[in-house]
Amino acid sequence: MPTRNTSDVIVVGAGVVGAACAYYAARAGLSATVLDRGSVAGGTTGAGEGNLLVSDKEPGPELDLALLSTGLWQELAELLPPQIEYEPKGGLVVASGEAGMRALRHFAAGQGKAGVQAEEVPEDRLKDLEPHLAPGLAGGFHYPQDAQVMPALAAAHLLRAGGGRVRLRLGEEVTGLLTTADGWVRGVRTVAGDVHAPYVVNAAGTWGGELARLAGVELPVLPRRGFVLVTEPLPRVVRHKVYSADYVADVASGSAALQTSAVVEGTPAGPVLIGASRERVGFDRTLSTEVLRRLAAQATALFPFLAGVRAMRTYAGFRPYLPDHLPAIGPDPRVPGLLHACGHEGAGIGLAPATGLLIARSLDGGELPLDLGPFHPGRFEAAV
Repeated sequence: MPTRNTSDVIVVGAGVVGAACAYYAARAGLSATVLDRGSVAGGTTGAGEGNLLVSDKEPGPELDLALLSTGLWQELAELLPPQIEYEPKGGLVVASGEAGMRALRHFAAGQGKAGVQAEEVPEDRLKDLEPHLAPGLAGGFHYPQDAQVMPALAAAHLLRAGGGRVRLRLGEEVTGLLTTADGWVRGVRTVAGDVHAPYVVNAAGTWGGELARLAGVELPVLPRRGFVLVTEPLPRVVRHKVYSADYVADVASGSAALQTSAVVEGTPAGPVLIGASRERVGFDRTLSTEVLRRLAAQATALFPFLAGVRAMRTYAGFRPYLPDHLPAIGPDPRVPGLLHACGHEGAGIGLAPATGLLIARSLDGGELPLDLGPFHPGRFEAAV
């Protein structure tokens, strides 16, 4: 069991990715100390919609990670309390015209070869899935593997599920990495004193680059801002996660400029969540009326009834962006004992269990379910 200042592994970051790393480490028999300068889910996790998606990912390493996580989330839903609001409701991607449908067919065909379930929905069947959709859409694709959780509660209950092997220390900012004379990790320095462990996991989200620099290595994590509109509570009028085909292109884009595309979903509690926007503006939290106007207009174009619904609040968050849109996962050979689990951009909630499992297997020498090569933390340095 971890003592106050010593454990088998230190996880920096109490978001859902850090929580998953600590949970799977505990399941492997390791003791973990989770440090965060703020609160549980106080960063990107708390500002997320809770998406667990395969529908927006093209074939490749990220989709493989998402498919692994899909099964793990199903297992966790049986283990964790119902308060995490795990809902395997599926996703519906819609196209406004035939050109969009052709693009969706091509995209879904490639995904199908990788193990994704996708069913084409012709125009005349869209209303069967979503009765309140706007008329005139060309069709879409239904993705039954898409799901949703309440992210902050998921993180909290993952930490709790680690039992006595997980110690949580909040309000303690990491100010340095402790190493031996030959460069091996031996813990971290915090504002409250030193904490010792032979392994440190960087699960610091948008601050992952800053933590890497404390260790003397470069990891180019940048914040990518997004806003979410939250409506008044409603009956369950939106059954799936519904988004336009443009959203897939926005997810894959590396542009720093503002991008918005309609993403609409109901929640068990009643409010409808409306996104999604992306822009790189540093850590600027200034409310953008332009973004909110765009989101509202695009959402009402998909669901006209929303024009008469009140928006109760809005919130902003920052996705931890890496230039090739893949997270950094696994040991950093530049600093023995340092591992990374960050840079998931907007997919961290969905990818958290697979990331946590990969980190735990890296720690205990177990068999890896996926090749870590594409997620290698030093890949950006090698490209320079």
